Amino acid sequence: MAQEKPLLTVENLSVEFTTDSGVVKAVDDISFEVAAGEPVGIVGESGSGKSVTALTLLQLVPDPPGRITSGRIELDGIDILSKSQAEMRQIRGDLASMIFQEPMTALNPVFTIGNQMTEVIRVHRKVSKKQALQLAIQMLDTVNIPSPEKRVKQYPHELSGGQRQRVMIAMALSCDPKLLIADEPSTALDVTVQAQVLKEIHRLQEERNMSMILITHDLGVVAETCKRVIVMYKGKIVEVAETKELFRNPQHPYTRTLLDSVLTLRD
Repeated sequence: MAQEKPLLTVENLSVEFTTDSGVVKAVDDISFEVAAGEPVGIVGESGSGKSVTALTLLQLVPDPPGRITSGRIELDGIDILSKSQAEMRQIRGDLASMIFQEPMTALNPVFTIGNQMTEVIRVHRKVSKKQALQLAIQMLDTVNIPSPEKRVKQYPHELSGGQRQRVMIAMALSCDPKLLIADEPSTALDVTVQAQVLKEIHRLQEERNMSMILITHDLGVVAETCKRVIVMYKGKIVEVAETKELFRNPQHPYTRTLLDSVLTLRD
């Protein structure tokens, strides 16, 4: 039986940045795949290249100072790196969506939640303002925000950190993307709210059978949400394994160090 084609294929991708101290290779010749409906974690410490990888998948790395020097990204049969920014605006939010680390920088402080959500929906769906608003309320309810009819009329500063992050999740999923990229989606939240937000993302990923890339430095988070793990170190992929196998039998010394830190904290 022929194997199903991956939703996402990344081949020999390299990204560099020009800095005051010279050129830095942030992503160094990496290749990986994500199957349809598969949740994959990309882990590594700060500076390992994982967030740059995530941004590059949707052509969100600023140029300059960033520059893709080689590679290919194919998403659902589309050659991402050949697309213009105008074409990418149609792809982002529709075929693939991203949840960012800090919702206060991703949400516009001068527009209500409803305005921002309906704008995203209407870019990708031929619906009226009223229909878009109803969908926004429905999505806020889906991510368990209480009183969604009230929240759509509020501004980002009127919501808690956890509620703002749930709004970002609702926006990301409002056009039913095939791929969700979550870049450290709970970093700015306290531990209790972190757990709730990650549980919410995991539930929605399973319910919608989406592909997901979860970017994190925490292997403990990956253990609960991802089927497979990609470990990055200094811009390179050093190990790829099924999550259970990675915890049972890590192959790379860096992976073992990451696992030791998780086990030490949880002992």
